[in-house]
Amino acid sequence: MSGTKPDILWAPHQVDRFVVCDSELSLYHVESTVNSELKAGSLRLSEDSAATLLSINSDTPYMKCVAWYLNYDPECLLAVGQANGRVVLTSLGQDHNSKFKDLIGKEFVPKHARQCNTLAWNPLDSNWLAAGLDKHRADFSVLIWDICSKYTPDIVPMEKVRLSAGETETTLLVTKPLYELGQNDACLSLCWLPRDQKLLLAGMHRNLAIFDLRNTSQKMFVNTKAVQGVTVDPYFHDRVASFYEGQVAIWDLRKFEKPVLTLTEQPKPLTKVAWCPTRTGLLATLTRDSNIIRLYDMQHTPTPIGDETEPTIIERSVQPCDNYIASFAWHPTSQNRMIVVTPNRTMSDFTVFERISLAWSPVTSLMWACGRHLYECAEEENNDSLEKDIATKMRLRALSRYGLDTEQVWRNHILAGNEDPQLKSLWYTLHFMKQYTEDLDQKSPGNKGSLVYAGIKSIVKSSLGMVESSRHNWSGLDKQTDIQNLNEERILALQLCGWIKKGTDTDVGPFLNSLVQEGEWERAAAVALFNLDIRRAIQILNEGASSEKGDLNLNVVAMALSGYTDEKNSLWREMCSTLRLQLNNPYLCVMFAFLTSETGSYDGVLYENKVAVRDRVAFACKFLNDTQLNRYIEKLTNEMKEAGNLEGILLTGLTKDGVDLMESYVDRTGDVQTASYCMLQGSPLDVLKDERVQYWIENYRNLLDAWRFWHKRAEFDIHRSKLDPSSKPLAQVFVSCNFCGKSISYSCSSVPHQGRGFSQYGVSGSPTKSKVTSCPGCRKPLPRCALCLINMGTPVSSCPGGSKSDEKVDLSKDKKLAQFNNWFTWCHNCRHGGHAGHMLSWFRDHAECPVSACTCKCMQLDTTGNLVPAETVQP
Repeated sequence: MSGTKPDILWAPHQVDRFVVCDSELSLYHVESTVNSELKAGSLRLSEDSAATLLSINSDTPYMKCVAWYLNYDPECLLAVGQANGRVVLTSLGQDHNSKFKDLIGKEFVPKHARQCNTLAWNPLDSNWLAAGLDKHRADFSVLIWDICSKYTPDIVPMEKVRLSAGETETTLLVTKPLYELGQNDACLSLCWLPRDQKLLLAGMHRNLAIFDLRNTSQKMFVNTKAVQGVTVDPYFHDRVASFYEGQVAIWDLRKFEKPVLTLTEQPKPLTKVAWCPTRTGLLATLTRDSNIIRLYDMQHTPTPIGDETEPTIIERSVQPCDNYIASFAWHPTSQNRMIVVTPNRTMSDFTVFERISLAWSPVTSLMWACGRHLYECAEEENNDSLEKDIATKMRLRALSRYGLDTEQVWRNHILAGNEDPQLKSLWYTLHFMKQYTEDLDQKSPGNKGSLVYAGIKSIVKSSLGMVESSRHNWSGLDKQTDIQNLNEERILALQLCGWIKKGTDTDVGPFLNSLVQEGEWERAAAVALFNLDIRRAIQILNEGASSEKGDLNLNVVAMALSGYTDEKNSLWREMCSTLRLQLNNPYLCVMFAFLTSETGSYDGVLYENKVAVRDRVAFACKFLNDTQLNRYIEKLTNEMKEAGNLEGILLTGLTKDGVDLMESYVDRTGDVQTASYCMLQGSPLDVLKDERVQYWIENYRNLLDAWRFWHKRAEFDIHRSKLDPSSKPLAQVFVSCNFCGKSISYSCSSVPHQGRGFSQYGVSGSPTKSKVTSCPGCRKPLPRCALCLINMGTPVSSCPGGSKSDEKVDLSKDKKLAQFNNWFTWCHNCRHGGHAGHMLSWFRDHAECPVSACTCKCMQLDTTGNLVPAETVQP
């Protein structure tokens, strides 16, 4: 290696020693410096390690290649290939065992002098050393030497010769190799194949050749330019890497005709490639004049039937140091650790950090893999953060059948946990919309039923210029206030707000009673006051103060209300206007804002954001004229849409505006569950076809599948098809005859395939239905079940082993589809099958196909075959 860049080698069995090879051999000892200071004369390798020079060997000039002896004993024996083709065994002075002293200084001399390019020790027979030489006429370029003649079948002749006239010391020269290979060619690189002691892979001048020492006259070869740096993957002995210029070729020795992979070509010539000895499929490459080492991570994905797909290559680069790198060497045991050396012999100890693969499970468990370790993120006890996560909420709601109650729609907010006031408002709004739509359709079919789902914004616009105001007397006060006359549209708006019940009665008494029962004293008092009944408001506040859960301060508020006066300059009005903002409850605040406001100016009530939208809208319907009401509803609708507030569905309805509002809500919360169920409730067809709505629905379906809530997803699909008939998919599968290809049904010509159900196949389990055991088209028999050997189409209940109790249960139900146990089922690989019930029973205890002589692993082909729906394993 004189005149060339230095190389570096780790000791095979001493994890703390390495050799730097240049014009001389330098042995270093690596030690940790974590808890100690750097010793004098030591070289800093990294923050945690330093190297100390142990010895130097300069007895072997003109070095071209070096190989460290693989056996434990002697531990510091090295083979050095020289420019004249000689291979010299040398030591670094660390071994004083007289048993191996005779090996030190032994030389192996070829017939003709030429450069030695590569050396390789046999990993199985440690005494065999292969040397690759340059071409010399008809001479051999691959020589295999036995370093101990007593281990060879024939005694290798040796002779003592004097090196020069001035030398008195003699050395042993070995001139006859054990094997000679590669005649009339040059060997640039070689390595032994670990799977067999006598297989040698050599990179010759124009081909890669596999030599079998049991028959040296024959060789297996492939023509290629990639003949340099051949190296075998230590974890996959049939995988070999080699390179030429800037390109790396990956070979599979089982398919040696061409490379299985060719890695990305580098702009500069490569100088070294090496497999990581501690990591599967990790290949490092180094190019000339570069401080970057490229890593190629080859990941195989085996298929269930044993075949391997083409490996996935993940490429990345690491920079161990700032200077150009002359060579590197993987540590034999420390994971992903390497030493690099620069042309000026500066060394660096470097660890390649593993890529971290992060995995979020659908049930919020977090795991990640780093190297050979798998970590799981454990939540602290008493940590309630999971309960606030929307994915956890949606999962729990799905288990409680949230959104599926289509009769008492308002109950869905209870199924959601009754914690979110926006959800409560949403589901009450949808409940009222459904209720009044049905009521209007009964009174006048096709008239205003669809207007209800369009929201109060559309309802108010339909009545512009039709309402006049009139003065109404207060109950309990000698005072009159202007209130808008309630036409049909405003009454409908109040009904959707929940203030009045359906019908012509506009009394808010039932609504007040329901609020009192729920303990919403302040809200009930405010609604009573807005309906000009101050005496009822005071009475409700007194009831609230005297109740168990009530607030005693309500008596004070009731006292303040009882002192109400209509005089504009009164002390009461002045004090209430000032002190009302200090009240904590927004309904108490708006009560005094209403009493102290000027006629027609109610901003203190209308723009109190903490008051429910439905109450503010109902107030506006009673006190604002058409122009003011339309302007206020428009402004409030825009606010709700921007904020993604579900209370705004009352205004927008299930229209395009409602989709915009729901989009803001989903962007803010990620709750595609509520968005899907809400839009399906009563949206017109054009809204349901909106890309955003379809996106939410499909995402929710995928989420249920990811949670393994397959039954819940099926319930959602059924619910969806009821509310949106256009979403019902056509039948995608039908059973056809092997002979004629027609569908197996009673009337093949009259019933289209897409409209045919399994009940038409004669396998419903009913004893009154005739069996179909042959194709109605060609009358050829149907296949037989692999287990009961009875033709398909025969119900399982009439087959041997059929359960009579199950049959009775099934017959008691009105089913449109066939009993699942009787369905046709078959393996997509081997095409064997039978009754679904029989197949399920068989594969509970077996993995292979039930047909004799068939070795198909049917159940393993189905990746979901062994999964259990998550609903069935909930505590």
